Amino acid sequence: MNQKVIAIDGPSASGKGTVAARVAAALGWAYLDSGALYRLTALYAKNQGIAWNNENEVAQLAASLPVEFIGQTILLNQQDVSQAIRAEHIGMGASAVAKLPAVRTALLQRQRDFLTHQGLVCDGRDMGSVVFPQAALKIFLTASPEIRAERRAKQLNIPLESAEFQHILADIQARDEADQNRSVAPLRQFPDAELLDTSDLSIEEAVKKVLDWYSKKSKTQV
Repeated sequence: MNQKVIAIDGPSASGKGTVAARVAAALGWAYLDSGALYRLTALYAKNQGIAWNNENEVAQLAASLPVEFIGQTILLNQQDVSQAIRAEHIGMGASAVAKLPAVRTALLQRQRDFLTHQGLVCDGRDMGSVVFPQAALKIFLTASPEIRAERRAKQLNIPLESAEFQHILADIQARDEADQNRSVAPLRQFPDAELLDTSDLSIEEAVKKVLDWYSKKSKTQV
């Protein structure tokens, strides 16, 4: 039995979060940014002085994250960390803690609890393969590393000719390498996932593509 879930997986800075949030809004469904949970875990561990490779202690933190999602605002210990978790070094921390099986286990049920009767659009690295394997629609959303770095730089108002831009590109490539080669739930496109390359697409075009795919899936499953 397929779950009323659209699972969007893909690499860092591919735009999957923006697309997923807009698809959820268009359908009136709940939205889950699973990457935020791993970033929150990394940030919480850093704040507690716990090394990202300390599996037992990081998993304990993950299981009891004092987090609240209020619209676009994310609170950790009642502090707004919506921007703090988007820092590049916290992104690398998220990749580090995501390698730890105990951490992934601690966050698995928390992610599944976001599913409501209306439906759920979620984005991450293993939404379709591990968290919601019965999702009605699975998508692997990607773009070239250079395009993803350009998008991130524009968000941060960083010139594309700068050393900072090269640092962003290197970070994205390093995170791709880490996510694709981890032993637990590595990032990859599975055979039952639709490929959506947004390198040459606007956000609106990508959202329309996802909604069209879901509409067609819904008709074939009736």
